[in-house]
Amino acid sequence: MPKVGVVGSLVWDEIHGRDPTSTVTEEWGGVAYALASLDAHLDPEWQIVPLIKVGADLAAEAAEFLGSLKRLAPGSRCVEVPTPNNRVVLYYASDERRCERMSGGVPGWTWAELGPMVRDLDALYLNFISGFELGLGTATALRQGFGGRIYADLHSLLLALHGDGFRELRTLPDAPSWYRCFDLIQVNEDEMNQLDPDPLSLAARMLEMGVSALVVTLGARGAVYVEGQRGRGAEGQGQPIRTARVPAEVVLEPLDPTGCGDVFGGAVFSRLLAGEPLEAAVVAGNRAAARNVAFRGAAGLAQFLRGELVTP
Repeated sequence: MPKVGVVGSLVWDEIHGRDPTSTVTEEWGGVAYALASLDAHLDPEWQIVPLIKVGADLAAEAAEFLGSLKRLAPGSRCVEVPTPNNRVVLYYASDERRCERMSGGVPGWTWAELGPMVRDLDALYLNFISGFELGLGTATALRQGFGGRIYADLHSLLLALHGDGFRELRTLPDAPSWYRCFDLIQVNEDEMNQLDPDPLSLAARMLEMGVSALVVTLGARGAVYVEGQRGRGAEGQGQPIRTARVPAEVVLEPLDPTGCGDVFGGAVFSRLLAGEPLEAAVVAGNRAAARNVAFRGAAGLAQFLRGELVTP
């Protein structure tokens, strides 16, 4: 059976200001949303292999969450590390605007660690939740040593981490070298503006580095994609062949915007692995993100996205 590896961070979220009552909520976040989306949208023959380090303080809870996934490859588990797990405090100013403060000490992957783990995989989904999942050297070695498609949500690569744990957008050092490590790249609108406010200019540079497509999520306005000729590693040969904005799905009863980008990315890559064209995959991503807004948290989300849970 084909396998997709998932690199990211399972984060314990403490969420403020999301509810009208100002109730503080604690739950799994981070790559948990992407895992739930992949679990719901992958074709039945695909299996999920987590390439995720988790702190010893939350290792049992992480194993319980993984055990809820239908597509998890037999024997798969997180790698327990003797450090506090990553935790994030989220403060919502609006449905689409928030600030966050991160703590914890889960280390990133080295190529010596990651290389043997990807040998039997067919595709990789990278979700930079902490931004420290792997450095540029490891990403470069991964690009050179792995033959499958790599989808990357750059997300926290574009976030600086201050001494007090608060995060804000930053310039990505050596951005072109990062671009050439991935086949497909996802960013949100703020992240795109940090890289280049012109999506076509940004996409052109990425395509020059061998990226096959850039997808930019726009919140309630849907998503924009720019697709080039797929030719892995063919630097300088990528030319835009189509671009479009795909409108968002209507959300009738919005409940929780947390994790929408991660759910979107998991759905998009799942449908691409099923052989669907990019625009159809983005439509599926928008649909999944809209459905996610009607649910709270990552626990039970895969079942809700599959329609097995009628109410959140």
